[in-house]
Amino acid sequence: MKLIELKEVTREYNKVPVLQDVNMAIEEGELLSIIGPSGSGKTTLLNLISGFLEPTKGQVLYYSKITQKPEDLTRNLHRVKNRLGFTPQHNSFYPKLTVKENLLHFGDLHGLKRETLIANVKSLLQFTKLFDHGDKLAEDLSGGMQRRLDISCSLVHKPKLLLLDEPTAELDPKLQAEILQLLQEVNKQGVTIVIASNQLDIVEKVSTKVALIHRSRVRMQGSLEEIRKPFLRDHFTINLHHISNRIALLEALKKMPVSRIVEEEGKVVVYPHNVEQTLQHILAVIKQENLYLHDVDLRQPTLQEIFEKVTSDQL
Repeated sequence: MKLIELKEVTREYNKVPVLQDVNMAIEEGELLSIIGPSGSGKTTLLNLISGFLEPTKGQVLYYSKITQKPEDLTRNLHRVKNRLGFTPQHNSFYPKLTVKENLLHFGDLHGLKRETLIANVKSLLQFTKLFDHGDKLAEDLSGGMQRRLDISCSLVHKPKLLLLDEPTAELDPKLQAEILQLLQEVNKQGVTIVIASNQLDIVEKVSTKVALIHRSRVRMQGSLEEIRKPFLRDHFTINLHHISNRIALLEALKKMPVSRIVEEEGKVVVYPHNVEQTLQHILAVIKQENLYLHDVDLRQPTLQEIFEKVTSDQL
């Protein structure tokens, strides 16, 4: 089910478009990562999804489970705000308040009943591993714990959609891994997550969907498999050095739906009509002929490689 949908959304500053003609749907339960060069409009897109900004043109819609109809987000933000949580790039907690005091304060802002709020805070402290730090001042926490507190403040009212701007920025690899694990656990609890990030290796590990922004437009969006598809290599290489019967393999390859086979020193380069199907045929031949296949080079492009190609305007 859709939670949020953007239809032909444009956002301008001083009549200059920061985002243009964005069409995007955020589905319940997904973990969507928004990527793009600095200044491409990632944060602006988050602010549009959250209702903090209104589109100059187009509509941002939310889908109510009660009415099951799309409604304008900015016009009905008072109805939707308790379904949204937002973690900005920079700390939003109060440094001179304790961890518990911060959570109670943010819960009060959402109008939670005291009994519900106390139960939520207790559960959240356990879930985010902040329980033993509840009485510490926020400013005395480590960087990783402060990030956990920021995320906790956005979750205290149990939103359905959590938006995060660069949640792992300026953290060391160990702390990044901890925050990623936390976000994946939050997602497993049924919270839909949207992340804006430039850390593509991290995005690749956790995302169910990716949207790539370049020059004010969403250039690509979809699952990682869908994003990679246009960039998959049209050939693969087989190392022949350790093939026990290379003649049998070559004869089998010639019978397969391939456009070209190029034999080079110690290897063969195959240009199939369908890479996946041809590989399956090869594996069947290897099993049937009791061949030993040492090495096949069919590396999928990384998200970083795709990002570089798209943003260098080679697409």
